Amino acid sequence: MALKISIITVSCNSASTIRDTLECVAAQNYPFLEHIIIDGGSSDNTLDIIKEFEHVARVVSEKDNGLYDAMNKGLSIASGDIIGILNSDDVYTETSVLSKVAAMFQSSGAMTVYGDLQYVKQEDPNKVIRYWKSGPYKMSSFYYGWMPPHPAFFVKKEVYDKVGYFSTGLRSAADYEIMLRILVRHKYSAAYLPEVLVKMRMGGLSNNSLINRIKANIEDRKAWKLNEMNPYFFTLYLKPLRKTLQFLKK
Repeated sequence: MALKISIITVSCNSASTIRDTLECVAAQNYPFLEHIIIDGGSSDNTLDIIKEFEHVARVVSEKDNGLYDAMNKGLSIASGDIIGILNSDDVYTETSVLSKVAAMFQSSGAMTVYGDLQYVKQEDPNKVIRYWKSGPYKMSSFYYGWMPPHPAFFVKKEVYDKVGYFSTGLRSAADYEIMLRILVRHKYSAAYLPEVLVKMRMGGLSNNSLINRIKANIEDRKAWKLNEMNPYFFTLYLKPLRKTLQFLKK
C-alpha cells in the first residue's frame, strides 16, 4: 500500500522565500502528498502567496509560542504515514525527492529515512556554502558528534505518536533532541539515502555566530539530559567541529 507523506512548513513573514518552498513541493512527482502550512500570523504577503498554490492541504495562521510549538501543531494535524519538515526558506533539490524517500521506506522497512543537505547563499540558492554529507548511521554515531540534517530527516508518524513531539523548552536544539530521542534513546531504525535532498539557505538559530554556537552547545547538553543519557566528554565538541568540516565538502 502506498505511503502518504505529510510535509510541514512553518512560516512567519516569509514572503521573500516561501514561494520557492511551495513550488518545490508542488513539483514533486509523488502523488500521495499532504502539505501543511503553520503560519505564525504573518503581516506581510506570505498568506497571499500561499493561496496561489492549490496543492496546499491545510493552512493554520495564528500566533504561536515559537518554531517548535508551530511544528508540533503541524504534527498534531498531519494525516500522513511519513512526516517531513521543510522550512519556509528551504527547497527540495529535485522533483523526485519524496518518491525516493517513500521507496526507501518501503524497501528498507526502516522507521526513519534521512539524506544529505547543502547550505546555500541566502540570495543565491545555486551557490553552495556547506555540504552536509550524513553517511550511514550507527548506534554510536551521536556520541561522536554526528546528527542527520533535520530538513532531510523523515519519520513514520507512528514514531512521533509513541515518543512525543518537539521539546518546546529548547530554543535551538529541539530538532537535535528529538532525533536523539528517536534514534538513540528509543533505538528506532534509520535508512540512509545517499543523495542531497534539501538546499537550506544559510541562517538559522544556532549557526549565525560564536555566541549562538556556545548557547547551542549548552542546549545540546540539555537535550542529552532530557533523555536521561550522558554524552562522552568530547561529544559536544565534535558536533560543531563536524559542521566546520562541512565547509570543505562543497
